[in-house]
Parts: sequence; C-alpha cells; structure tokens
Amino acid sequence: MVRPDDTKDVEPVKAWKLLGLAGLAGVAATGAVVARDERRRRAVSPQEVRSRLHARHASAAPAAAAHPAPAPGAPSARPAGRTWAALRRRLRRTG
Repeated sequence: MVRPDDTKDVEPVKAWKLLGLAGLAGVAATGAVVARDERRRRAVSPQEVRSRLHARHASAAPAAAAHPAPAPGAPSARPAGRTWAALRRRLRRTG
C-alpha cells in the first residue's frame, strides 16, 4: 500500500524522466532532419550547382545595374559623423 506522503517523492523523478525522453526525442528528430538535408545536398551534382549559381548571378545582374553604387568620394545622403555627434550632445545634456 502506498501512503500519500510517498507520492511526493515519485513525481519529480517522473518529471525528469519525461524531460530526458523529450530531449532524446528532440536530438533524434534533429539528427533525422540533418541526415535528410545532407542526402539532398549530395544528390545534386557539382555541375548542377554551378549552373544554378550562374543562373542566379545572371538574374541578379540586372537588379544590381538598376541601383548603382555611389562613386567613391561622392557625398552621401547622411554624413556618418553627424548622427553620432548629435547623439553625444544629447547624452551630455541629460546626463
């Protein structure tokens, strides 16, 4: 016969066992996902990867041409030092 006082000692053990089993299930599931992704990656030949990268580069080139980078030495829209200087002044006033 189990006394009501003895059940308090059993419950934390069950909780730790469940937590351990949940952790093991999580590790197993993560391993399965990693193995599946690795199989997918190895199923693609290097030539296919290269052709995909060339296609992505070709499609990205027109988008990059639409937004050219500013010329070196050209003034930017927001001077870099100006915002930090304003922030420092505000902090000195409040501080």
